[in-house]
Amino acid sequence: MSKFKVLFVDDEEELVSTLVERLKYRDIAGAYELNGASAIERLRREKFDIVIIDLKLPGISGAETTRVVKQEHPELPILLITGHGSPLETEEIPKGIEDILPKPIKLDTLVEKIQTVLRQE
Repeated sequence: MSKFKVLFVDDEEELVSTLVERLKYRDIAGAYELNGASAIERLRREKFDIVIIDLKLPGISGAETTRVVKQEHPELPILLITGHGSPLETEEIPKGIEDILPKPIKLDTLVEKIQTVLRQE
């Protein structure tokens, strides 16, 4: 049985599918959605321990996705990820997130951050 269940929201399917696969070896269950709208719908049907959302998404932005998720699931921890060099506008960063991680994501850093966030609860 997995320690945690993580939902990734990122339009880079190769990246998130690889992360989900690699997290299995760390005893962490992962899933992914490629856009904010499908992630919001999935969270209405399925329980996750933490959500990791890319700021730059097609359709509904990562910031807006985060706002909706926080409104519907205020207790759910959220980490944001952003591409290297992406501008982080203060007004673009939603309230209530745990941290922002830069891409490319190092697996060890990601696992450590997930464990730290979930231990705080």
